Amino acid sequence: MRITISAFIVACSAALVVASPVQAPLQVEHEAGTAITARPKKLHGRFLHITDMHPDPFYTAHSSTKRSCHGKNPKKKQAGYWGTPDAECDSPLRLTNFTLDYLDKHWAGDIDFVVWTGDNARHDEDHQIPRTPSEIFDLNRQVAMRMEKIFLKRGIPVVPSIGNNDIWLLFASNFPHLNVATWQQNIMTPGPNSITNEFVSIWQPFVPFPQRQVFQRGAYYSTEVIPGRVAVISLNSIYFYDSNKAVGGCQYNEREDAGNLEFDWLEVQLKMYRNKNMLVYLSGHIPPSPGMYFPECYVRYVELSLRFQDIILGHLYGHMNVDYFSFVEEIDLEIIPNEDPKPDRAAADGLYETLMSEFAHLPSESDEDKLDGLAAISVAPSVVPNPFVPGFRIFSYNVSSEALVKPTGKRNHGHRRGRRGDKDKHCQEEQYSRSWKCHLDQPWHSDPDAPSRRNQAFTPLGFAQFYMPDIAEANKTHPPHFKLEYLTYELTALHPKGSGDEKFVYPVPVRQLPRSLRDGKKESSKYAPYSMTDLTIGSWVGLGRRLGAEGYGKLRRRFRKYMFVSV
Repeated sequence: MRITISAFIVACSAALVVASPVQAPLQVEHEAGTAITARPKKLHGRFLHITDMHPDPFYTAHSSTKRSCHGKNPKKKQAGYWGTPDAECDSPLRLTNFTLDYLDKHWAGDIDFVVWTGDNARHDEDHQIPRTPSEIFDLNRQVAMRMEKIFLKRGIPVVPSIGNNDIWLLFASNFPHLNVATWQQNIMTPGPNSITNEFVSIWQPFVPFPQRQVFQRGAYYSTEVIPGRVAVISLNSIYFYDSNKAVGGCQYNEREDAGNLEFDWLEVQLKMYRNKNMLVYLSGHIPPSPGMYFPECYVRYVELSLRFQDIILGHLYGHMNVDYFSFVEEIDLEIIPNEDPKPDRAAADGLYETLMSEFAHLPSESDEDKLDGLAAISVAPSVVPNPFVPGFRIFSYNVSSEALVKPTGKRNHGHRRGRRGDKDKHCQEEQYSRSWKCHLDQPWHSDPDAPSRRNQAFTPLGFAQFYMPDIAEANKTHPPHFKLEYLTYELTALHPKGSGDEKFVYPVPVRQLPRSLRDGKKESSKYAPYSMTDLTIGSWVGLGRRLGAEGYGKLRRRFRKYMFVSV
């Protein structure tokens, strides 16, 4: 039977309308005449990282988990009222609303900006209710309106990034005898395209006007979250993702490839912020990893991360729905013939073992020369309870008056290029000559006195992770609760001496702490197993070394528990 593309689109749209249950939309209140002009007058020294909400308008409580929590009359496991951990189900809209309401009530007045790293539509697990672009865009639009209402209208900048489930492209079928195009996920062609055109409208309040032309080309942009001091660069990681077969994978000889153009733009942005003596966070959806990025895209990400280590405060990502950190390393830029491929960090069942193996080979945190060749990647847990319970992070950074009044010197000029190994020999060989590894030789700007290496103004100090441990038991009359899961800080940092002086800032507002932490009781140490002084690269390496060493079994067990969000 001949099926036209237009008929296919109409059929998908009809399925969405017919199958759509009666359910309250994401709650958005409009305020006529409200101008988004105010900025926080005083820095709180905190920001929110939230990711992977995955709202599902078809989620039905008490339905079958085998049908993505859409079906009826389940024989075994039923869908929960607020969400269903340990099942291939997305978030009911009530969970998305509950989370955003909670942030509105409890946190919006205590943070300076929001990093929001994508996936604001459901997965495509239920083939009887296929996703359509209109559904995906509508869900993203609803969440964006709520983020604007809660944060932006308070003068709090919000920096979204596009996720792999925020796109769903009509792509030519590999089965020509069917004479039909098919919807494929993880596919994003070079822009401008229908996706970038739609998101430049959806995210119009968040993307600065001068950045919109660039955004329309590739769905990436940068924005100053603390004017003149700190910016966040939102990357489109879909152009680096090896599941995206519509791009070239950053091959050296394909200079117009979408990934290469994005990295060229990123290099310009980093140079510009460095010249302005500003600091940046890199954010995106899919974390950099040899198992998820095209090899040449990964090389370019590592090189830029290390070359501009002095101004990059951190790397913030989502996608994995688990809580962990990893490193990009100088050795990733070397040519090692016959090297065994690195383990795939994307394989969740082996992720913990892979990380422990990598951590075991980290250098000493006191070896400043070796720290030049490392950058820490922070991956946050998801709001969607798939497969674990919802979570979000509140980061703190140094805004003490002592740090802020101290003049910030210009960053040093580049002083090294990293180890070349046997590049001079191997780059003459045809199999390596067209790799970016043989062509990235700009001086690095690593600096032991940079904010990413030494605690000073705007250095990230730590984070508090909040989660929803009672989601499975909660019901219509007994809603769930967000509670503190753990902190990265030393306990003494929660109650700084002389805290009556304005130069001291609480990393976590006291009212947000469990009673034992407010009172400073000994048993409160269960919330602070890492005792990190800050989130500089040396501190991340120190924690990694402890986790990778023998004799830290208790710490490893805690890390594994937190990694899978305490279930």
